[in-house]
Amino acid sequence: MAAVLIALVAVLTPLSVLAVWAEREIGDTDGYVTAMAPLAKDPAVRSAVADRITDEVMGQAGGAGESVGPGGVGGAEGVRGLVREAVLSFAGTDSYQTAWNTVNRAAHTAVEQALTSDEGDIASIDLAPVSEQVKRQLSLDGVPFADQIPVVGARITIVESGRLGAVREIFDTLQVAGVWLPAGTLLLAAFGVLLAPRGRGAHALAGLGLALAAGGLLLLLAVVLGRAPTLGDLPPDVDHRAAGAAFDALAGTLRRSAWWLIALGLVLAATAGRRLHQEDSGTAPERV
Repeated sequence: MAAVLIALVAVLTPLSVLAVWAEREIGDTDGYVTAMAPLAKDPAVRSAVADRITDEVMGQAGGAGESVGPGGVGGAEGVRGLVREAVLSFAGTDSYQTAWNTVNRAAHTAVEQALTSDEGDIASIDLAPVSEQVKRQLSLDGVPFADQIPVVGARITIVESGRLGAVREIFDTLQVAGVWLPAGTLLLAAFGVLLAPRGRGAHALAGLGLALAAGGLLLLLAVVLGRAPTLGDLPPDVDHRAAGAAFDALAGTLRRSAWWLIALGLVLAATAGRRLHQEDSGTAPERV
C-alpha cells in the first residue's frame, strides 16, 4: 500500500504544481501581471510592439505618411522609421513598464477566459496606452500630423483558444482543483511514509524523494515538450519570437518549481539513503 501511495505522488505532484499555477498565476490578476512584467524588457517583445504600433499608425494615419519629417526625412518610410524609433525609445523608459503592466492587467480577464472557458476565443493586448505615449513623444519632436495619430486598434494576440482543444479543458479542471489537489498529494505522501512496514521508514522516505524528483522531471518535460507545438500552432501573423518569450514568462514558475522538486527529491532520497547506509554499517559486525 505504501509503495502505491508513493507512486501516486510521482504522478500527482506535477498536476498539483499546475493546479496552483493555474489558480494563483493565470487565475489571479496580480500574479499574471507579475509574470508578464519582465517581457517589457525583452528585445523580441519590444520589437513586436514597435512593429505592430508602427503598422497601425501607418495604416490609419493616411496622408501623414507622405509628410516630411524633421531634418528633411520625407515619404512614408521616413515617417515609419520615426514612429518605430519613437516606440523603441519609449520602450526603454519606466513609463513604458507602467504602460505594459496596465495593458496586461486589462488583458488578464480575456486571457483567463480564453484558457478556461468558451466565453472568449481570442485574447489580445490593447496597445493604446503605449500608442498614446508614442503620439505625445512624436508631437514633442515636431513630427507633422503627430497629433492625428490614432491611439486605438493596435493589438497583439496572446491566445487563440480555438486552437487549444483538449488543453483548455484540462487547464480549466486544474484551475478548479486549486489547492485541493496539492493538499491531497501531501496527504498521500504522508500516508505513504506512515504506512510503511516497521523498519522500512527510511526506505519509504527514499522512495518519496525519488517520487518527488520524478514528478519534477515530468513537469519539466511537459513544459519543454509543450513549447514547440504551442508556438507552432499560432497564426502566421503572430511574431513567434515574442510569443516564445511570452510562453517562457508564463511557464517560468513551472520550470522553477520543477527544478526545486527535483532538487528536494534528490536531497531527501540521498538523506534517507545515507541513513540506511549507517544502519547497515552499524549492524554489519553482528552479521560476520
